[in-house]
Amino acid sequence: MTVAMIKTTYREAMRAALREALQRDPRVFLMGEDVGRYGGSYAVSMGLLAEFGEERIRDTPLSESAFVGAGIGAALAGMRPIVEVMTVNFSLLALDQILNNAATIRHMSGGQFSIPLVIRMATGGGRQLAAQAAKAGAPPKPGDWQSQMRKAIAAAMAKSKREIPHYYLGTEIEMTRALAWLERENTQRPVTARMLYAVLLIKAVALALREVPELNGFWIDGAFQPGPGIHVGMAVAMRGGGLVAPAIHDADRKSLVQLMDDLRDLITRVRSGRLKSSEMADPTITLTSLGDLGVETVYGVIYPPQVALIGFGRISERAWVENGVVACRRAVTASLAADHRTSDGHRGALFLAAVNRLLQEPEQLQ
Repeated sequence: MTVAMIKTTYREAMRAALREALQRDPRVFLMGEDVGRYGGSYAVSMGLLAEFGEERIRDTPLSESAFVGAGIGAALAGMRPIVEVMTVNFSLLALDQILNNAATIRHMSGGQFSIPLVIRMATGGGRQLAAQAAKAGAPPKPGDWQSQMRKAIAAAMAKSKREIPHYYLGTEIEMTRALAWLERENTQRPVTARMLYAVLLIKAVALALREVPELNGFWIDGAFQPGPGIHVGMAVAMRGGGLVAPAIHDADRKSLVQLMDDLRDLITRVRSGRLKSSEMADPTITLTSLGDLGVETVYGVIYPPQVALIGFGRISERAWVENGVVACRRAVTASLAADHRTSDGHRGALFLAAVNRLLQEPEQLQ
């Protein structure tokens, strides 16, 4: 007898098992932190929200004890909940519910009540990421976290260059009008409420992604998956070294003032080490601006599973020919690194052209 072998990944196998359970029994539903909109821990439940809807794929608040308890209650009421705890160490926060309720109610009720409940969690060596993890052993040596961050960045970038067929495009964008508009706007605001030119870039990129959506999303399990929204990952340098690119969510739907508030908040929390884990996993594209360091052009490496990165260099005065006349204009070089599996040079060029067009009309970005 010949048995056919199926090649798959743990992620694909888990997703298939969840899908089969949801299809087989209408009482089954999935609940947990970010299981719906953002695809769950390690993207295991990516796509299930669109397939089964919000009634059966339920995002929960950041409270393991509360949502595990809600799952126990649902099971008592006859449902078949699958509760996802993001990583196994966070289950300690729900230990009372697991040990003193889920594990004992059947016996304490003399068999009158059942708890048909599945609690799913991710684990594995080196992946315990709870806030308490640093207290579990010896304190890290000075510089260890920088070393670990460099290793993580190295692994991601090596994977990117090994697996992603990058293509690169660049263009010069005239910024004189946009900067003059921003200067006028800022003169009407108190110093603490003034906007950085970066928010113009964020908004222009976000709106341009509406026109070229294949640059906004992820390459997962051999296929492109559109992003659940336009969540721009803004590259921010950390004190002491390292770089992160947390998400500014729904950037296309926010005003410039809201984007400035979000950017200021992100930078503050990056520097103080108070980012949420979901903010690191959420970006659907990365934006990096190295102009303040004097860089002219950015040649980016895509952060997998994203499919594009856009970079901006420094604003400088350049000779600009317009209608046969040479003039001095302030301009910036924008560069795009994109994944050839999801888009081609023509679509990438349309994206950069859209960014350029939007920056020529800054008053429309509000």
